[in-house]
Amino acid sequence: MIKLARDENFDGDIVRGLLRRVPEPDLVRVQDADLAGSPDPVILAWAASEERILLTHDRDTMPTFVYVRVCAGEPTPGVFLVSNRMPKSQAVEELFWAVHCLPAEECKDQIKYFPL
Repeated sequence: MIKLARDENFDGDIVRGLLRRVPEPDLVRVQDADLAGSPDPVILAWAASEERILLTHDRDTMPTFVYVRVCAGEPTPGVFLVSNRMPKSQAVEELFWAVHCLPAEECKDQIKYFPL
């Protein structure tokens, strides 16, 4: 199973739904890594050092910072960018299948947009 990090503003209802489907996910909150309030590049660097795919809703700035990292040749385990407009139950379902079916290697240097 892939390792995940949760951006600090990621919807808690979606996480709770995912936890009901995946009882013991390898999921760390950015806040628990003492990164609350940190800029996106710092969070991406930490996620890369931990080899964790980042869960986020941030369509405004995160894609640009991922692009900058990839162009600079810096490691990026990937980002799951989940629309905050999609139904939460659909987000839970799609993340469940992504966590179980996507190899981590397929996520490197990419942003996977949800809904898929």
